[in-house]
Amino acid sequence: MKTRQFVAVIAAGLLAAACQKPKPEAAAANAAAPAAPAAQPARADSLPRVVLETTKGRIVMQLDRARAPRSVDNIVEHVNAHFYDGLVFHRVIPGFMIQAGVLTAAGMEKLSSAPPVPNEADNGLKNVRGAVALARTYDPQSGGVQFYINVADNPSLDFKAKTVEGWGYAVIGRVVEGMDVAIRISAVPTTVHGAAYANLPVEPVIITRAYVETAAK
Repeated sequence: MKTRQFVAVIAAGLLAAACQKPKPEAAAANAAAPAAPAAQPARADSLPRVVLETTKGRIVMQLDRARAPRSVDNIVEHVNAHFYDGLVFHRVIPGFMIQAGVLTAAGMEKLSSAPPVPNEADNGLKNVRGAVALARTYDPQSGGVQFYINVADNPSLDFKAKTVEGWGYAVIGRVVEGMDVAIRISAVPTTVHGAAYANLPVEPVIITRAYVETAAK
């Protein structure tokens, strides 16, 4: 991991294609095959739970390694390396999403030396309220350590086609505890800071600690 000075040009143009708040829309539910045999319990390591202890409260994200293996492995590896400790939610838009994974409370960028992961947005998961997804730049294959939590249904961010415009943003899990905390974070006052940070909280919302807990039952 490496840290460099806070600069204006950065991959905080993440979700650039969806800067405007999309209109909420109900997402289609995943239908189960009617004659399918009873599902087996998920392996403990297939649904890792990442706990975010923040200055606004505790959020628990259950990640889906079966649907987004490369993305989840990358996030979990960075959590275990304490990469997210001390970072802030640097992009906060009410009725849309909250995003973290690059900026410290001191205004420094913390960048990872790990390469981007393949876009797994075609995994069938949707950007609905509470879904956790991988942020990226305009390049569909540029996702890495930055993530966001949807605080509304955002179908405009979903996979549509394997094109630059259609790839969408890979959903990698969901919030299972602390959605009220995510909503509170989305409502904090924000300010514009340079060209890269147009929705930066006035008072930093800090991830004081991030760690892998257990798989969901």
